[in-house]
Amino acid sequence: MSSLLEQVRDHESEIIKIRREIHSNPELAYAEKETSSLVARKLESLGIKAVKVAGTGVLGLLSGRNNGKVVALRADMDALPVDEHVDVPFKSKRKGVMHACGHDAHVAMLLGAAMLLTENVDKLFGTVKFIFQPAEEEGGKGGAGPMIKAGVLSNPKVDYFFGLHIDPTFPSGVFALRGGPIMAAPDTFAIRIHGKGGHGSEPHKTVDPIYVSSQVINALQGVSARMMDQTQPFVISVCSIHSGSAHNIIPDDAILEGTMRTFDEKIRSGAKRHLIQVTKTVCKAFGAECEIDFKADTYPVTRNNEKVAVKVAHSLRGIRGTRTINCDPILGAEDVSRFLQRTPGVYYFLGTRNEKKGCIYPNHSSQFKVDEDVLKYGSVSLAKLALEFTADR
Repeated sequence: MSSLLEQVRDHESEIIKIRREIHSNPELAYAEKETSSLVARKLESLGIKAVKVAGTGVLGLLSGRNNGKVVALRADMDALPVDEHVDVPFKSKRKGVMHACGHDAHVAMLLGAAMLLTENVDKLFGTVKFIFQPAEEEGGKGGAGPMIKAGVLSNPKVDYFFGLHIDPTFPSGVFALRGGPIMAAPDTFAIRIHGKGGHGSEPHKTVDPIYVSSQVINALQGVSARMMDQTQPFVISVCSIHSGSAHNIIPDDAILEGTMRTFDEKIRSGAKRHLIQVTKTVCKAFGAECEIDFKADTYPVTRNNEKVAVKVAHSLRGIRGTRTINCDPILGAEDVSRFLQRTPGVYYFLGTRNEKKGCIYPNHSSQFKVDEDVLKYGSVSLAKLALEFTADR
């Protein structure tokens, strides 16, 4: 849609400016007060009524001049507890907090789409809902659930839902998507191993929870390698271990925390069962006891509607200067999945990898960078999908 590409040139500097302002003032999950206020101001400056929803969430509503479908466009707003190691003029002003996953870019691109849609409101059929969501990075309750509970998908009922994510895995200007599962369900677990402490010189008089922990970690890799169907994507990782207070004291307890990623509910339940069985068996063998907890409220699989994905891929291929590919599912997770459980739609990726600009580091890295040249494409893609799917018959 060349007209949108031409129009976005007039807004590109503003889109980049918004992204940089948010980047320099990052806010963690549920604390996105400045970001949501900025979003509300920008929407209202475009003549779009903005309403605060579910704490720091923002909902904007734009109705076209013709009857049609209701399309929701979503961007997440929260940053990560990461200390930024990128030397840019708009570097984070808050030590230990950084937009290391591109949510600043997501907000800017969605506001850019709002700019384009207000300019083309006479061509708009139906209604567009702009959903600016908090707390995607929280990993449990998240922000999508509270916004859904607050009614963002109803009154009027949403017919189609779309969102995108910056991804340095793909080259700049590449859109990547697939029908069906595209991101995994993340299960968070905590294992508390109870041993018997004592002096480091007399381990035989103790039940060493650190040693037992090491055996549990090794054994859990056997769940993936020897107990699960190797044709099914599955990951189990112990990412945190806390125990001990001094070099010569064997402690009483150790705590392991980790994540498990799956795309299939049968695989998911089987993996949980094996994790519990293996952990208890290893602990018992060394005389330790254990408690195993799985976080109750975790994100489901992010699943794109197959038929809608075909249409979206066709639409994105019409954006000059970009390329659209079919991608494999990834084991990362997103609470956008909760929106897609309730509404047909697609979540897709926009590549931002550019070696010349140093945009090579993965999401969540302290050195994560975004190729800002792709922001215009994200705005155009969201606006294009809104115009086309509100007119869907």
